[in-house]
Amino acid sequence: MELKNETFVRDFVLLGLTDMETLNDMLFVVFLLFYIISFFGNLSVMVIVVKDSSLHSPMYFFLWNLSFLDITYSSVVVPKMLSDFLSVSKTICYAGCIAQIYFFHFLGSAEILLVTAMSYDRYVAIGNPLRYVKIMNLKVCLTLALGSLVVGCFHSLMHTLMTAKLPFCGPNIVNHFFCEIKPLLKLACTDTTINLMLLNKVTGSLATSTTVLTLLSYVFISRFLFRIKSSEGRKRAFSTCSAHLMVVFLLHGTAMFTYLRPSTEDSLDQDRAAAVLFTVLTPALNPIIYTLRNKDMKKAIQKLSNLSTL
Repeated sequence: MELKNETFVRDFVLLGLTDMETLNDMLFVVFLLFYIISFFGNLSVMVIVVKDSSLHSPMYFFLWNLSFLDITYSSVVVPKMLSDFLSVSKTICYAGCIAQIYFFHFLGSAEILLVTAMSYDRYVAIGNPLRYVKIMNLKVCLTLALGSLVVGCFHSLMHTLMTAKLPFCGPNIVNHFFCEIKPLLKLACTDTTINLMLLNKVTGSLATSTTVLTLLSYVFISRFLFRIKSSEGRKRAFSTCSAHLMVVFLLHGTAMFTYLRPSTEDSLDQDRAAAVLFTVLTPALNPIIYTLRNKDMKKAIQKLSNLSTL
Protein backbone atom coordinates (compact mmCIF):
# COMPACT_ATOMS: atom_id res chain seq x y z
CA MET A 1 0.00 0.00 0.00
CA GLU A 2 2.90 2.34 0.72
CA LEU A 3 4.12 1.87 -2.86
CA LYS A 4 0.74 2.89 -4.26
CA ASN A 5 0.53 5.92 -1.98
CA GLU A 6 3.93 7.14 -3.16
CA THR A 7 3.14 6.54 -6.83
CA PHE A 8 0.95 9.22 -8.37
CA VAL A 9 1.08 7.79 -11.89
CA ARG A 10 -1.36 4.89 -12.29
CA ASP A 11 -0.46 4.04 -15.87
CA PHE A 12 2.14 4.86 -18.48
CA VAL A 13 1.87 5.74 -22.16
CA LEU A 14 4.33 3.92 -24.40
CA LEU A 15 5.72 6.11 -27.17
CA GLY A 16 6.05 3.09 -29.43
CA LEU A 17 8.57 2.10 -32.05
CA THR A 18 7.82 5.00 -34.38
CA ASP A 19 5.73 8.17 -34.33
CA MET A 20 4.77 7.72 -38.00
CA GLU A 21 1.20 6.41 -37.83
CA THR A 22 1.23 5.43 -41.52
CA LEU A 23 3.84 2.74 -40.80
CA ASN A 24 1.88 1.03 -38.01
CA ASP A 25 -0.08 -1.38 -40.22
CA MET A 26 3.03 -2.47 -42.10
CA LEU A 27 5.06 -2.86 -38.90
CA PHE A 28 2.24 -4.88 -37.34
CA VAL A 29 2.36 -7.39 -40.22
CA VAL A 30 6.18 -7.59 -40.19
CA PHE A 31 6.53 -8.08 -36.44
CA LEU A 32 3.58 -10.47 -36.30
CA LEU A 33 5.34 -12.59 -38.91
CA PHE A 34 8.57 -12.57 -36.89
CA TYR A 35 6.67 -13.47 -33.72
CA ILE A 36 4.92 -16.39 -35.44
CA ILE A 37 8.29 -17.63 -36.77
CA SER A 38 9.81 -17.23 -33.31
CA PHE A 39 6.98 -18.97 -31.47
CA PHE A 40 6.44 -21.92 -33.78
CA GLY A 41 10.12 -22.20 -34.77
CA ASN A 42 11.29 -22.48 -31.17
CA LEU A 43 8.35 -24.71 -30.25
CA SER A 44 9.29 -27.01 -33.14
CA VAL A 45 12.88 -27.21 -31.88
CA MET A 46 11.61 -28.15 -28.41
CA VAL A 47 9.33 -30.87 -29.82
CA ILE A 48 12.04 -32.29 -32.11
CA VAL A 49 14.59 -32.47 -29.28
CA VAL A 50 12.11 -34.29 -27.03
CA LYS A 51 10.84 -36.68 -29.73
CA ASP A 52 14.17 -37.74 -31.27
CA SER A 53 16.25 -39.84 -28.87
CA SER A 54 19.42 -39.18 -30.90
CA LEU A 55 19.21 -35.55 -29.76
CA HIS A 56 19.13 -36.44 -26.05
CA SER A 57 22.55 -34.99 -25.37
CA PRO A 58 23.86 -31.98 -23.38
CA MET A 59 24.07 -29.74 -26.45
CA TYR A 60 20.41 -30.23 -27.34
CA PHE A 61 19.37 -30.01 -23.69
CA PHE A 62 20.73 -26.46 -23.69
CA LEU A 63 19.17 -25.79 -27.10
CA TRP A 64 15.77 -26.87 -25.71
CA ASN A 65 16.20 -24.43 -22.82
CA LEU A 66 17.27 -21.66 -25.20
CA SER A 67 14.15 -22.19 -27.30
CA PHE A 68 11.97 -22.09 -24.19
CA LEU A 69 13.56 -18.81 -23.09
CA ASP A 70 13.17 -17.35 -26.59
CA ILE A 71 9.43 -18.06 -26.59
CA THR A 72 8.81 -16.61 -23.13
CA TYR A 73 11.25 -13.72 -23.59
CA SER A 74 9.70 -12.45 -26.81
CA SER A 75 6.19 -12.98 -25.40
CA VAL A 76 6.93 -10.47 -22.62
CA VAL A 77 7.27 -7.64 -25.15
CA VAL A 78 5.97 -8.49 -28.63
CA PRO A 79 2.22 -9.15 -28.01
CA LYS A 80 1.83 -5.79 -26.26
CA MET A 81 3.80 -4.07 -29.02
CA LEU A 82 1.56 -5.67 -31.67
CA SER A 83 -1.61 -4.51 -29.92
CA ASP A 84 -0.18 -0.98 -29.63
CA PHE A 85 0.33 -0.84 -33.40
CA LEU A 86 -3.43 -1.15 -33.79
CA SER A 87 -4.55 1.03 -30.88
CA VAL A 88 -4.68 4.78 -30.43
CA SER A 89 -3.96 4.70 -26.69
CA LYS A 90 -0.71 2.83 -25.99
CA THR A 91 -1.18 2.66 -22.23
CA ILE A 92 0.09 0.09 -19.75
CA CYS A 93 -0.89 -0.01 -16.09
CA TYR A 94 1.71 0.55 -13.38
CA ALA A 95 1.65 -3.08 -12.21
CA GLY A 96 1.92 -4.31 -15.80
CA CYS A 97 4.88 -2.03 -16.41
CA ILE A 98 6.75 -3.29 -13.36
CA ALA A 99 5.94 -6.91 -14.30
CA GLN A 100 7.26 -6.30 -17.82
CA ILE A 101 10.51 -4.92 -16.41
CA TYR A 102 10.95 -7.94 -14.16
CA PHE A 103 10.32 -10.65 -16.74
CA PHE A 104 12.25 -8.83 -19.47
CA HIS A 105 15.42 -8.63 -17.38
CA PHE A 106 14.90 -12.03 -15.74
CA LEU A 107 14.54 -13.95 -19.01
CA GLY A 108 17.02 -11.76 -20.89
CA SER A 109 19.86 -12.19 -18.39
CA ALA A 110 19.04 -15.91 -18.01
CA GLU A 111 19.37 -16.31 -21.78
CA ILE A 112 22.73 -14.54 -21.86
CA LEU A 113 24.00 -16.81 -19.08
CA LEU A 114 22.63 -19.90 -20.83
CA VAL A 115 24.39 -18.97 -24.08
CA THR A 116 27.62 -18.70 -22.08
CA ALA A 117 26.98 -22.18 -20.64
CA MET A 118 26.46 -23.44 -24.19
CA SER A 119 29.90 -22.14 -25.17
CA TYR A 120 31.43 -24.13 -22.29
CA ASP A 121 29.52 -27.19 -23.50
CA ARG A 122 31.03 -26.76 -26.98
CA TYR A 123 34.50 -26.34 -25.45
CA VAL A 124 34.19 -29.66 -23.59
CA ALA A 125 32.67 -31.45 -26.60
CA ILE A 126 35.46 -30.41 -28.97
CA GLY A 127 38.35 -30.29 -26.50
CA ASN A 128 37.61 -33.52 -24.65
CA PRO A 129 35.20 -35.60 -26.78
CA LEU A 130 35.97 -38.94 -25.11
CA ARG A 131 34.97 -37.63 -21.67
CA TYR A 132 32.27 -35.24 -22.91
CA VAL A 133 29.25 -37.22 -21.68
CA LYS A 134 30.92 -37.88 -18.34
CA ILE A 135 31.90 -34.23 -17.76
CA MET A 136 28.64 -32.78 -19.03
CA ASN A 137 26.46 -35.16 -17.06
CA LEU A 138 22.84 -34.52 -16.12
CA LYS A 139 23.78 -32.91 -12.81
CA VAL A 140 26.15 -30.42 -14.46
CA CYS A 141 23.65 -29.56 -17.21
CA LEU A 142 20.83 -28.99 -14.70
CA THR A 143 23.12 -26.90 -12.50
CA LEU A 144 24.12 -24.65 -15.40
CA ALA A 145 20.54 -24.29 -16.68
CA LEU A 146 18.97 -23.69 -13.26
CA GLY A 147 21.89 -21.48 -12.26
CA SER A 148 21.16 -19.25 -15.24
CA LEU A 149 17.55 -18.90 -14.12
CA VAL A 150 18.45 -18.23 -10.47
CA VAL A 151 21.07 -15.59 -11.27
CA GLY A 152 18.73 -14.01 -13.81
CA CYS A 153 15.93 -13.96 -11.24
CA PHE A 154 17.98 -12.17 -8.58
CA HIS A 155 19.56 -9.82 -11.10
CA SER A 156 16.13 -8.77 -12.34
CA LEU A 157 14.64 -8.61 -8.85
CA MET A 158 17.27 -6.07 -7.78
CA HIS A 159 16.50 -3.72 -10.69
CA THR A 160 12.74 -4.21 -10.40
CA LEU A 161 12.61 -3.40 -6.69
CA MET A 162 14.89 -0.38 -7.16
CA THR A 163 12.58 0.90 -9.91
CA ALA A 164 9.32 0.06 -8.14
CA LYS A 165 10.18 2.11 -5.05
CA LEU A 166 10.64 5.29 -7.11
CA PRO A 167 7.85 7.90 -7.06
CA PHE A 168 6.33 8.80 -10.45
CA CYS A 169 4.26 11.97 -10.47
CA GLY A 170 4.19 12.80 -14.19
CA PRO A 171 4.77 13.05 -17.08
CA ASN A 172 3.97 9.41 -17.85
CA ILE A 173 5.15 9.03 -21.47
CA VAL A 174 7.78 6.27 -21.78
CA ASN A 175 10.21 6.78 -24.67
CA HIS A 176 10.13 3.11 -25.70
CA PHE A 177 7.80 0.44 -27.12
CA PHE A 178 7.79 -1.42 -23.78
CA CYS A 179 8.58 -0.66 -20.15
CA GLU A 180 12.36 -0.49 -19.96
CA ILE A 181 14.27 0.80 -16.95
CA LYS A 182 16.33 3.56 -18.58
CA PRO A 183 13.43 5.55 -20.14
CA LEU A 184 11.32 4.91 -17.03
CA LEU A 185 13.99 6.45 -14.78
CA LYS A 186 13.65 9.66 -16.79
CA LEU A 187 10.10 9.99 -15.43
CA ALA A 188 10.90 9.53 -11.75
CA CYS A 189 10.33 12.47 -9.39
CA THR A 190 13.55 11.86 -7.50
CA ASP A 191 17.27 11.34 -8.01
CA THR A 192 17.97 8.11 -9.94
CA THR A 193 21.77 8.16 -9.88
CA ILE A 194 21.98 4.93 -7.88
CA ASN A 195 19.54 3.18 -10.22
CA LEU A 196 21.52 4.19 -13.31
CA MET A 197 24.80 3.23 -11.66
CA LEU A 198 23.47 -0.24 -10.78
CA LEU A 199 22.08 -0.66 -14.28
CA ASN A 200 25.36 0.28 -15.95
CA LYS A 201 27.65 -1.47 -13.49
CA VAL A 202 25.74 -4.67 -12.73
CA THR A 203 23.96 -5.30 -16.03
CA GLY A 204 26.90 -3.95 -18.03
CA SER A 205 29.31 -6.16 -16.08
CA LEU A 206 27.06 -9.19 -16.56
CA ALA A 207 26.93 -8.63 -20.31
CA THR A 208 30.68 -7.96 -20.54
CA SER A 209 31.81 -10.87 -18.34
CA THR A 210 29.61 -13.41 -20.12
CA THR A 211 30.86 -12.14 -23.48
CA VAL A 212 34.49 -12.46 -22.37
CA LEU A 213 33.90 -15.99 -21.00
CA THR A 214 32.15 -17.03 -24.21
CA LEU A 215 34.87 -15.63 -26.46
CA LEU A 216 37.53 -17.19 -24.22
CA SER A 217 35.87 -20.58 -24.70
CA TYR A 218 36.07 -20.10 -28.45
CA VAL A 219 39.72 -19.09 -28.30
CA PHE A 220 40.45 -22.50 -26.77
CA ILE A 221 38.03 -24.18 -29.17
CA SER A 222 39.85 -22.67 -32.17
CA ARG A 223 43.09 -24.24 -30.94
CA PHE A 224 41.40 -27.66 -30.82
CA LEU A 225 39.87 -27.19 -34.27
CA PHE A 226 43.28 -26.82 -35.90
CA ARG A 227 44.32 -30.13 -34.34
CA ILE A 228 41.45 -32.04 -35.97
CA LYS A 229 43.01 -33.95 -38.86
CA SER A 230 39.76 -34.88 -40.59
CA SER A 231 38.50 -32.04 -42.78
CA GLU A 232 34.93 -33.35 -42.39
CA GLY A 233 35.24 -33.36 -38.60
CA ARG A 234 36.73 -29.87 -38.60
CA LYS A 235 33.96 -28.61 -40.89
CA ARG A 236 31.22 -30.10 -38.70
CA ALA A 237 32.70 -28.66 -35.51
CA PHE A 238 33.15 -25.25 -37.13
CA SER A 239 29.56 -25.27 -38.40
CA THR A 240 28.17 -25.87 -34.91
CA CYS A 241 30.41 -23.23 -33.35
CA SER A 242 29.76 -20.60 -36.02
CA ALA A 243 26.01 -20.95 -35.45
CA HIS A 244 26.51 -20.38 -31.74
CA LEU A 245 28.81 -17.41 -32.34
CA MET A 246 26.16 -15.75 -34.49
CA VAL A 247 23.75 -15.95 -31.53
CA VAL A 248 26.46 -14.61 -29.20
CA PHE A 249 27.14 -11.53 -31.32
CA LEU A 250 23.44 -10.77 -31.74
CA LEU A 251 22.53 -11.23 -28.08
CA HIS A 252 25.63 -10.09 -26.21
CA GLY A 253 26.45 -7.29 -28.64
CA THR A 254 23.09 -5.57 -28.30
CA ALA A 255 23.10 -6.03 -24.50
CA MET A 256 26.51 -4.36 -24.17
CA PHE A 257 25.50 -1.61 -26.61
CA THR A 258 22.39 -0.85 -24.54
CA TYR A 259 23.65 -1.01 -20.96
CA LEU A 260 27.27 0.16 -21.11
CA ARG A 261 26.45 3.61 -22.52
CA PRO A 262 25.28 6.66 -20.54
CA SER A 263 21.56 7.42 -20.71
CA THR A 264 20.79 10.37 -23.01
CA GLU A 265 17.84 11.22 -25.25
CA ASP A 266 19.79 10.12 -28.33
CA SER A 267 20.86 6.88 -26.66
CA LEU A 268 17.24 6.09 -25.71
CA ASP A 269 16.22 6.35 -29.37
CA GLN A 270 19.08 4.04 -30.31
CA ASP A 271 18.11 1.65 -27.50
CA ARG A 272 14.66 1.27 -29.06
CA ALA A 273 16.24 0.13 -32.31
CA ALA A 274 18.65 -2.21 -30.49
CA ALA A 275 15.79 -3.68 -28.45
CA VAL A 276 14.15 -4.87 -31.67
CA LEU A 277 17.19 -7.10 -32.26
CA PHE A 278 17.03 -9.01 -28.98
CA THR A 279 13.25 -9.04 -28.48
CA VAL A 280 12.04 -9.72 -32.03
CA LEU A 281 14.82 -10.73 -34.44
CA THR A 282 17.10 -12.92 -32.30
CA PRO A 283 14.31 -15.21 -30.96
CA ALA A 284 13.10 -15.69 -34.55
CA LEU A 285 16.58 -16.30 -35.96
CA ASN A 286 17.78 -18.77 -33.30
CA PRO A 287 15.73 -21.77 -34.49
CA ILE A 288 16.69 -21.00 -38.09
CA ILE A 289 20.39 -20.71 -37.24
CA TYR A 290 20.46 -23.90 -35.19
CA THR A 291 18.44 -26.02 -37.64
CA LEU A 292 19.72 -24.91 -41.04
CA ARG A 293 23.36 -25.17 -39.92
CA ASN A 294 22.97 -28.41 -37.95
CA LYS A 295 23.01 -31.80 -39.68
CA ASP A 296 21.61 -33.67 -36.67
CA MET A 297 18.60 -31.35 -36.51
CA LYS A 298 18.04 -31.72 -40.26
CA LYS A 299 18.09 -35.51 -39.95
CA ALA A 300 15.70 -35.38 -36.99
CA ILE A 301 13.29 -33.13 -38.91
CA GLN A 302 13.41 -35.44 -41.93
CA LYS A 303 12.87 -38.51 -39.72
CA LEU A 304 9.83 -36.97 -38.01
CA SER A 305 8.37 -35.78 -41.32
CA ASN A 306 8.75 -39.29 -42.77
CA LEU A 307 6.98 -40.80 -39.74
CA SER A 308 4.14 -38.30 -40.04
CA THR A 309 3.52 -39.28 -43.67
CA LEU A 310 3.22 -42.98 -42.86
